[in-house]
Amino acid sequence: MKINEYYRDTANLNLNGSIAALIPAIIIVASNLSIIKNKEIMILTIPFLIYSLICFQIYLFRMRQSISIDRNMAKSERIRVSLFEARHLLVLFLNSNSSCLLLYFPDGHLAGMIKRFHGKGLKKLRLSKIYALYNMDNEAIGYFKVSGRKIIKIEVFDHKRHYLGHLEKRKLGWRTNKKELLDSKGRYIGAVEGASAFMDEQVITSNPLPDGRLRRGWMPIEWSPLFPEPNTPVLSLRESLTEEDKLLRMSFIINEYFIER
Repeated sequence: MKINEYYRDTANLNLNGSIAALIPAIIIVASNLSIIKNKEIMILTIPFLIYSLICFQIYLFRMRQSISIDRNMAKSERIRVSLFEARHLLVLFLNSNSSCLLLYFPDGHLAGMIKRFHGKGLKKLRLSKIYALYNMDNEAIGYFKVSGRKIIKIEVFDHKRHYLGHLEKRKLGWRTNKKELLDSKGRYIGAVEGASAFMDEQVITSNPLPDGRLRRGWMPIEWSPLFPEPNTPVLSLRESLTEEDKLLRMSFIINEYFIER
């Protein structure tokens, strides 16, 4: 899925919402004309009609964005790299019947996605809430197992289902949490710190720069022809990390999108 297809799909979701909102209005009108015959009842259709109109306008807006992005992508050069080779990835959440997190290269092509996993695996991966990371070829290259309530653990496994470590989240207060990253032997790696007012989550370790960072409002302006929303979140991972290390650090976006949101 290219980025223009994402905007096309979100446009179609709004079109479906616009059509769905007309159904109650039609039922009210039909019932009133055939049975009730009370003019005041027609007022009940107004909220549905307004909602339908708003959804339809969003549909038109998203479709125009999709067409414009498609034209801009035709002018850009495609450089094929793997998900773990990218320094920056743009993150978009597709809220549908089967919600998923889409990861894009800055050139507008899909790098991978994270979504709920329902396949077969080892016993320790069954009967749990599992999310899988898929690459651009739709191959599962990592798994995230979420468990616990008071203390939430996000255990990370590679494509061979080898345990890499976990993110542990403890609730300290009403709006404060302690999030720590531990390796496969339970040794402390670092902490996940962020701002409560806006999205800026960082994986802080002994290195002078963050191992990973997810922030909104930082997107470079040169990416805007393909990503028209300036607040599109950008995920950055330190280049010197191994694929396994990057996969382990990506556990904090599972917490950000599938637990906290």
